[in-house]
Amino acid sequence: MSLRARINTPEENGSRGEDGHLVATYRAKLLEEIDLAEMTTLAAAERRARLERVLGHIISREGPVLSTSERARLIRRVVDEALGLGILEPLLEDASITEIMVNGPDAIFVERGGRVEQLPLRFASAEQLMQTIERIVSTVNRRVDESNPMVDARLPSGERVNVIIPPLSLTGPILTIRRFPRSFTLHELVGFNSLDERMLFLLAGLVQAKFNVIVSGATGTGKTTLLNALSGLIPEGERIITIEDSAELQLQQQHVVRLESRPPNVEGKGHITIRDLVRNSLRMRPDRIVVGEVRGGESLDMLQAMSTGHDGSLATVHANSAEDALTRLQTLASMSDVEVPFVALHDQINSAVDVLVQLTRFADGARRITEIAILDSHGGEPYRLVTVARFDALPMSSDGRIHGSFRYFPLPRRTADRLYMASQPIPQAFGVAQTPAELATREAR
Repeated sequence: MSLRARINTPEENGSRGEDGHLVATYRAKLLEEIDLAEMTTLAAAERRARLERVLGHIISREGPVLSTSERARLIRRVVDEALGLGILEPLLEDASITEIMVNGPDAIFVERGGRVEQLPLRFASAEQLMQTIERIVSTVNRRVDESNPMVDARLPSGERVNVIIPPLSLTGPILTIRRFPRSFTLHELVGFNSLDERMLFLLAGLVQAKFNVIVSGATGTGKTTLLNALSGLIPEGERIITIEDSAELQLQQQHVVRLESRPPNVEGKGHITIRDLVRNSLRMRPDRIVVGEVRGGESLDMLQAMSTGHDGSLATVHANSAEDALTRLQTLASMSDVEVPFVALHDQINSAVDVLVQLTRFADGARRITEIAILDSHGGEPYRLVTVARFDALPMSSDGRIHGSFRYFPLPRRTADRLYMASQPIPQAFGVAQTPAELATREAR
């Protein structure tokens, strides 16, 4: 999109009424005074600073008379409309906001601290919202229109953007912007009460002993955050390949190869799927494979990689419980273009998956690990999940928070032996089950 097109947006591109008219008026005056050719040579920060300076001179010369705060607000509004995303610009700069949800021009919601709230903001019209959406998707060389009414993309700044417009949406253009916080370590997550020290020591041992770990949970439970924290436990010197739909993981090791899927272009060509990348990663001599989310036929390739020498791999899956995660993995693997009997998929999962970590988002917005389970079954046996850690929640208290406690159970002997052979200590809080009766098992078929 040209600089002139970005600046010369319609008059209604502000709030309704006099305030919006003032913004439109000064945007037009700004366009008359700047040298577009010169502006295209400036970096984004320099361009914004130049526009703010020019606009300040215009307001000083022509009025209106404004207080210092009103003047700063007007300049910000005009420049945001000219170069940024208008009323969404301040929301993107607010570090406390993790998600922006625009449900048509009259309803803007955000998520802060795990809670969703509606803001007293609105777009002037559906047309203005569409122009903002078009500006966003143009930065990633995508387009949105009736022939292509859905877009899912990652912005250069890292946010994930999803757009769906009429006729698919009956409430006008819908825009969702998901922002990803900085990466957290497991110690920091302990500070947030997402897990405790004993669970941290256990997870550290499991990752370093090269157990294959599946992180499961519903949308917004913090799967990517936990996956990133767990990957931080992988020793330096190992070759790690990350595979994602939208690159969100921020691994700190030196030998990391990051792969990202690619949607089809406007002609419907050039589509590269997660499955394509998983298959290709097996030819890249990985020590560990980390898949941001398995959601289709790539589940089969991932399971085969886990059970054929790529131990210590990590992945996430959408599921409401550890048992559901196993069922979902089996269903996703069956979606592969390779016809594999369900019984064979069952055996493959028993061979590939070692640990399931279940995440839950509670009504107060807190995200916690609610279960760590070991898959202790083999071959054609029914799935046998052994719960080794669990969070027992209490009813919501008068302060609006959900409290509870973490509980620990003995590890299966086979798991303890693997930890021992990898020189990883067994946390004293857990211990080792000496008989099958001591295991906190959950049978899942």
